[in-house]
Amino acid sequence: MLVSALLTSVGINFGLCVLFFILYSILRKQPSNYEVYIPRLVADGSSKRRSHFNLERLIPSPGWVKRAWNVTEDDLLSASGLDVVVFMRVITFSLKVFLFTAIIGIFVLLPINFTGGELSEIDLEDLSSYSLDVFTISNVKSGSKWKPKWMWLWAHFCAVYLVTAFVCILLYNEYKYICLKRIAYFHSSKPQPHQFTVLVRSVPVSSGSSVGESVERFFTEYHPSTYLSQMVVHRTNKLRSLINDAKKLYKRIIHLQSDPNKQKNTRIGLFGQKVDLMDQFEKKLEDIEENVRLEQSEVSMAEEVRAAFVSFKTRYGAAIAFHMQQSTNPTQWVIEQAPEPKDVYWPFFSSSFMRRWISKLVVIVACILLTILFLIPVVLVQGLTNLSQLEIWFPFLKSFLTITFVSSVVTGYLPSLILLLFLKIVPPIMEFLSSIQGYICHSDIEKSACNKVLWFTIWNIFFATVFSGSVLYQVSILLDPKNIPSKLAVAVPAQASFFVAYVVTSGWTSTASELFRIIPLFCSLIRRPFSKDTDDDFEVPSIPFHRDIPRILFFALLGITYFFLAPLILPFLLIYLCLAYVIFRNQFINVYAPRYETAGKFWPIVHNSMIFSLVLMQAIAVGIFTLKKLSVASTLIFPLVVLTLLFNEYCRKRFLPNFIAYPAEVLIKRDREDQNDRTMGEFYDKLVTAYQDPAMLPIHFSDNGESLNSPLISSTV
Repeated sequence: MLVSALLTSVGINFGLCVLFFILYSILRKQPSNYEVYIPRLVADGSSKRRSHFNLERLIPSPGWVKRAWNVTEDDLLSASGLDVVVFMRVITFSLKVFLFTAIIGIFVLLPINFTGGELSEIDLEDLSSYSLDVFTISNVKSGSKWKPKWMWLWAHFCAVYLVTAFVCILLYNEYKYICLKRIAYFHSSKPQPHQFTVLVRSVPVSSGSSVGESVERFFTEYHPSTYLSQMVVHRTNKLRSLINDAKKLYKRIIHLQSDPNKQKNTRIGLFGQKVDLMDQFEKKLEDIEENVRLEQSEVSMAEEVRAAFVSFKTRYGAAIAFHMQQSTNPTQWVIEQAPEPKDVYWPFFSSSFMRRWISKLVVIVACILLTILFLIPVVLVQGLTNLSQLEIWFPFLKSFLTITFVSSVVTGYLPSLILLLFLKIVPPIMEFLSSIQGYICHSDIEKSACNKVLWFTIWNIFFATVFSGSVLYQVSILLDPKNIPSKLAVAVPAQASFFVAYVVTSGWTSTASELFRIIPLFCSLIRRPFSKDTDDDFEVPSIPFHRDIPRILFFALLGITYFFLAPLILPFLLIYLCLAYVIFRNQFINVYAPRYETAGKFWPIVHNSMIFSLVLMQAIAVGIFTLKKLSVASTLIFPLVVLTLLFNEYCRKRFLPNFIAYPAEVLIKRDREDQNDRTMGEFYDKLVTAYQDPAMLPIHFSDNGESLNSPLISSTV
């Protein structure tokens, strides 16, 4: 990729970012767009729609940037929970890493690479016509002769050691900090049902007994002092479908009642008689309500799943049950930690050990097939970055591609855009695949999807791009074996030019579009003529961690891997992280509300990804120094790899157990504090029914239908 192509991509994406910022600062002020840009504030009642016109609405203003910047970590913790704090810590951690690497990369390594003279001598007056390879380590002289420029390779070697040490120190401090935050968050929170509850699957049921009786008998016998209650899980898919139909019909009735000018009579067929829509909907609603009651009765009698939520009188009692094997057959009485009641994924149940095991195999095969299929757009993208290859594929475009601006757009901007569009479908697919693996809650599904998206991105964007760019299109190097090392030493770092453009497109523009919320805005514009604006007829969205955390971690991998190969990538990464820091803070204030709370369990994924990035960077350094004929440096990198892996093992032993379960001293301390809490009796009464399936609760439809605030379903205890 030429410098001019990169500048074209940067210019296009910078223009899009500015456009998104201006449009956002105007559209967010329009009352009709409140459900798109400030749904959380509307739902909380802290912002109401204002109908009077104000000229200020049409003037862009950057005031939201200052408000987002001034939000403290304590504000985020109290408003959105520890998961959001951890998400922002990922961004600030990456900022610290790349500020340090930028100092080394931009002020030390980049000048060394630029003046290396291996590829060509640089003419500053015609810099835009040069390939970005001149900014990479490929342009540094090899170590075959004793020359001052060869000694510059030792600067890259020292940089690898310094950055590894810096990242490891930061990782240790962050792991320790978040671990302490997790314990403090647990101590400061009120008693929660999931702290006292476990999920038991694969319950063995004897003939003549129900699942509930088997669970009651087992835990009364083996956990007599701490067992409190149990709630058997039922299959309620059909029931849940009926209730959803009832909700939709109920909202239609409310909509008709809230608009006196709306025509309530309609004609059936072309020449049929008019009927009262209200009367027809109410009769249909009564029928659905009766069907729901009948289905609930049938489900409660015959649709039991061999699984139950079991609650205990103390947190320590629940922890003992979770950590101990309950049966001599480990495939029976399988116990997992219970999630928060609102986090339970009720359609999940496949209680059979064998069915869950098979479903995991199916998901693995599906992920492999998806990875293979995704190689098609990767190869297409790499063809676009190679102009000569593109002319061979499409000879009729040869004259068109000779235009400087067109060739710059095609090679600099279009490949990253195509890859970004294909990547948009990956997170939803991975979330669906995770949902059929038998996870019991939304948070586990999202963590699993986060891992899948991360490793899918690393393999298909990083490895597949490098291999297709440096091997697939340069098979001819095999015909000249003597030059294989030197050509690979040029080709592998040269892929940084594509990744710089990818960071600009997938980082800058994608993050700015997160602020602008293009898809929710379009959906709102389409839906608006057919529905009445209310502050209650919408759901506050939750942040898709499985989409955004892998993106940040992948950019971190690119920065750590390429900081000494092509330091030019670092300024673009810093700009992306600064945008993400401000934009996501704004979104957490105005848009997203937490759907669940894992108390920071996403951080081990972050830590593992950073360790992988360091080891990958060190492995590439070994290869580069070998190809540059600096064998001493290659040998001295090996101890660094070992030290990094030992550091990771230490962190895994030191901190990871606290993210799997809370220690006994913490649980017992809280249990002792609860002994003096007079509200615990009321808490235990609610705990008995906390994990009742919402589909099994009695339904009640409001007769007056004054607003959507009237409860559709209410529980009776």
